[in-house]
Amino acid sequence: MSVSDESEGRPDSRTVLVRIRAALPALRPSEKRIARVFLDDPAGAAGLSIAEIATECGTSTTSVVRFYKRIGYARYQDLRTDLTREAMREKLENPNLPSLSGDVNRDDTVDDIVAKVALNETLSIADTAKMLDTKELARAIGLVLSARRVDIFGVGASSFVGLDLQQKLSRIGRTALNWPDSHSAWTSAATLDESCVAIAISHSGSTIDTGEFLAIAGGAGAATIAITNFSESALADTADVVLTTAARETRFRSGALGSRIAQLMVVDCLFIGVAQASYEVSMAALRSTYTAVHRGLGARS
Repeated sequence: MSVSDESEGRPDSRTVLVRIRAALPALRPSEKRIARVFLDDPAGAAGLSIAEIATECGTSTTSVVRFYKRIGYARYQDLRTDLTREAMREKLENPNLPSLSGDVNRDDTVDDIVAKVALNETLSIADTAKMLDTKELARAIGLVLSARRVDIFGVGASSFVGLDLQQKLSRIGRTALNWPDSHSAWTSAATLDESCVAIAISHSGSTIDTGEFLAIAGGAGAATIAITNFSESALADTADVVLTTAARETRFRSGALGSRIAQLMVVDCLFIGVAQASYEVSMAALRSTYTAVHRGLGARS
C-alpha cells in the first residue's frame, strides 16, 4: 500500500486522519491538543490559520509547525487541503451514515449514542481496510500456515480478540492456544521454537505484559506477529510482522470498544487467508466441527 501522493510530493490525503491518530501516543502534550482539534472537526480545523490553531490549543505557532512537519507535511496549506479532501471524501463515500460525530457527551440521547457508535465503528473498519498492509498480511498468513503451534496473548479487550482467533484457527484444525494471563503466556512463550508463531494483540502497542510475551517468544526462536494501532510502538518494534489497525477512538470510548472492531477485522482477514490457502483441509475441518456441534445440540434437545 502506498501512503504517498506522487503527484504532489506529500503524504496521501486519504491517510491524513489515520496518520494523526497513529502519531498521538508519541506527541508532546501541546501537539496532542493540536491533533485533537484536527480529529474532532477536520473540515472546521482546515479553515483555521496556524495562529488560530495555536490560540485555540493554548500553545505556540512553533508547536503547530512542529506538529504538521511531524506527520509528513512541509507546508501547512497542504495539511489544510488534505483535511478538507478527506472530510469531503468520507461524506461522499458514506452518504447513508448518521451525520452525528465526535465524542459521546452527557446530553446525548440513546439515539445519538447509537448513531455515534455506528459511525465511529463503521469508519474504523473502513480506515483499517485502507491502511492494512496486504504484504504484511500475506507474510502473517504464511507464518501461521507453516506453524506447528500458534500462541496468542492480549490484555483486557485484546484478550477477547485473541480468543476469537484461537477458536477460529482451532475450527480448521490448527493448534492454537490463547493465554488468559501474563504468567501463563510468558511460561508458554519460553517453550516455543522455530516451528511456532506467537501473536500479540495490543491497541496501544505499549502494554508491558504483551510486549514481554512477544519478546520472550522471539528470544525462544518463534516467529512473532503484532496486531496494533500504532506501527511505531514498542510492540511493533519487537515483532517480525506488524498488522496495523486504524481504530477511531474517542476520549469517552476507550480502546476496549473501538479498537476491538478493527482488531476483529484483521483477525478475520488472517483467519480467512489461512483457511483459503489450505482450502480442502480447512473446509473438511469446518464441516466436521459443524457436524460435531450440531450433533451435540441435537442430543440435548
